Amino acid sequence: MPIRHRLLAVSVAVMWGLNFTAIHASLEHFPPFFLVALRFLVLAIPTVFLVPWPEVPLRWLLGYGLGFGTLQFLFLYWGMAAGMPVGLASLVLQASAPFTVLLGALFLRERMTGQQVLGILIAVGGLTLVALHRAQVAAILPFLLTLAGALGWAIGNICNRQARPRSPLHLTLWVSVVPPLPMLAVSLVVEGPSRIGASLSTALTPEARPALVGLAYTVVFGTVVGTGIWTWLMARHPAGVVAPYSLLVPVAGMLAAWFVLGERVSGPELLGGVIVVVGVLLGSLRRHPRGGTIVPPQPNHQVSMSISQ
Repeated sequence: MPIRHRLLAVSVAVMWGLNFTAIHASLEHFPPFFLVALRFLVLAIPTVFLVPWPEVPLRWLLGYGLGFGTLQFLFLYWGMAAGMPVGLASLVLQASAPFTVLLGALFLRERMTGQQVLGILIAVGGLTLVALHRAQVAAILPFLLTLAGALGWAIGNICNRQARPRSPLHLTLWVSVVPPLPMLAVSLVVEGPSRIGASLSTALTPEARPALVGLAYTVVFGTVVGTGIWTWLMARHPAGVVAPYSLLVPVAGMLAAWFVLGERVSGPELLGGVIVVVGVLLGSLRRHPRGGTIVPPQPNHQVSMSISQ
């Protein structure tokens, strides 16, 4: 990727890292399943009336919305509400990167160079180091729920890659139309109307202001800005090149959790974060076949249709 594309990918990682602290603030007031529905409903209503159709096949829009929008945040919010620490959640969710690479190889027939595979392995090693240290303070259920959210993100990445929208921002906004109805149904069944009503009736109280600020951040930066840039990058580069940048998210996430919430970052966690950065940088570069110098890979504009209908 060109340098400016790499900087954009890094900026998305920072925005998404801060997003976990914002989610934590919102979960202090709203029930998790209803919060997912509310997050996307805020965008879905104006999108339907004001935003043009993104001109992508409906199957990829639905797949992206169900994977990235519904499954990812259903399990992530559930896991965090069940006790997953903010910093650890930002780490475990980045398992979406190796999941994406695996799904890209299986369904899109994307080839990985040896250097890219090595970079992914190094980054995953860094994640493993941090996970082994943090697992001592996290129950298994929240961990597994967050891991399931990572798989949902990877499924969304593959559908995003296949959609190839002319306007990534239009696709990003129209994805918000998919999650509200299924998440409202889940919320009504699991959390109940009384719990939903109580969170709404007290939403304008001073105690709820941090939750509303967190919700605004996830909508504007976590969804519109961050996902819009991510969609733009995924439409221009192979999934295996873009996805590793998501491994930078836990670095920002753990730092934000430490600064805002007082979550401690230990020596092994800092070391793991450095290893992640090194792996991402190595995995996102290719060597020139003649001169041996490292150069950005060229965008792949061929649309693969390997995924079955």
